[in-house]
Amino acid sequence: MSHAPNDADRNLRVVVADDDVLLRAGLASLLSRPGFEVVGEAGDAVTLLDLVRERVPDLVLTDIRMPPTQTVEGLDAARTIREELPDVAVLVLSAHVEVEHAMTLLAGGQGIGYLLKTRVVDVDDFLDSARRVARGGSIVDPALVQELVSAQRRDDPLDALSPREREVLALMAEGRSNAGIGQVLWVTPGTVEKHVKSIMHKLDLQEDVADHRRVLAVVAYLQAL
Repeated sequence: MSHAPNDADRNLRVVVADDDVLLRAGLASLLSRPGFEVVGEAGDAVTLLDLVRERVPDLVLTDIRMPPTQTVEGLDAARTIREELPDVAVLVLSAHVEVEHAMTLLAGGQGIGYLLKTRVVDVDDFLDSARRVARGGSIVDPALVQELVSAQRRDDPLDALSPREREVLALMAEGRSNAGIGQVLWVTPGTVEKHVKSIMHKLDLQEDVADHRRVLAVVAYLQAL
């Protein structure tokens, strides 16, 4: 992203938004370690948008549900941020797997993430996800991927995939590179590449070298079934 160069020495500037004061403080505390700088906190969508417009952070961390209606204020704010400031990455946290909301968000392109709040418990993994999204990656919570993959569908094209290809597909949707998938499955990147090409062919998806486009294409395809 234009204002977030791959400079490991520069802190990623973050705005945190959640109406739960304790959770917001906890997230801000987690992001107060080296590599991050919290430049604003918000308890509602209006304040969030004002802060983002004023401070133009690298990353916005927001809940989906915020006052006044506790429905999709956070999601609407994320859409507005993407329209006005497309270089600002957005990582949405949700208490539940909300497929429709997640897919709406993920259609926004690179620098987008959707995680369940329970994922914050693993601090190192959470911070790694935040870094990856801030630097243009896409992160999809494994629980969302599982719900999409396991849903019963008529004439499911996923039936054409082997068990190993399904594993690769799920890891792809988590935003992992071929090398990263290989480490998880204990196979070579070359083997992973063969699986990815086979998946793309079986699902009639055009392969793209950009990880975030792979993620969006696969998850969008699954959601459309």
